[in-house]
Amino acid sequence: MCGRLALTHARQEVERYFRVAGVEDFPPRYNVAPTQPLLVITAAERRPAGSNLPDRDAVLMRWGLLPARVKDPKDFPLLINARSETAAGKASFRAAMRHRRCIIPASGFYEWARDKASGQSQAFWVRPRDGEPVGFAGLHETWIGKDGSEIDTCAIVTMAAPDDLAHIHHRVPVALRPEHHDRWLDVRGQGPADIADLFAPDAQVSFEPVAISDRVNKVANSGPDVLEPVEPRAFAMPGAAKTVANEAADGEEVQPSLF
Repeated sequence: MCGRLALTHARQEVERYFRVAGVEDFPPRYNVAPTQPLLVITAAERRPAGSNLPDRDAVLMRWGLLPARVKDPKDFPLLINARSETAAGKASFRAAMRHRRCIIPASGFYEWARDKASGQSQAFWVRPRDGEPVGFAGLHETWIGKDGSEIDTCAIVTMAAPDDLAHIHHRVPVALRPEHHDRWLDVRGQGPADIADLFAPDAQVSFEPVAISDRVNKVANSGPDVLEPVEPRAFAMPGAAKTVANEAADGEEVQPSLF
């Protein structure tokens, strides 16, 4: 799953990579957790003729999707991830998959390899090999309360991990390559069946995992020191994949404890 990420690239890099303007300047964010605001890119409303504005908008949304049908958010689980294999058919994600797809910019994400025998975990910073920002496939919804208040919310779409990351966890975010951004955002012309190929392993951005310390386990630790590399514990090495406790579980989209 994807339960923590970071966005450390400068505003100018984000605007260039995602072809979007008007992103407010922001400080680096090294440890972003669910319920916190995420920078989200959506397809813009049709621009007036002659406009030179980009066809994408950048907005802030709460990480944790709330379907419009929910009556009371307190009685609904926090949906931070949506499985690519089932999102188009699940009640919580079906409408967003068809009508409200978005891109969530990041510099990488965090994942934990867990050892069954000892109960220990090893944190990893999983970053693009090319050093560029990465756009995770996302879904978004606007929840409207009885008093008319609105909350813009989002979730990250996940898929089965590639072989070089499966020793850490069995799921990873869908990491869209730049040439696929337009298709993912094109909800008018590209239905769920049309963009299913974007979930294929060879359509993904390539990542490299870096073992880091347990400091990242606490959301309060939000400085650059959380990215400092460490020697990985033996159970978290690729050859020890069989000892890692990361089996699939029902309800994976729901946010677990934040350690």
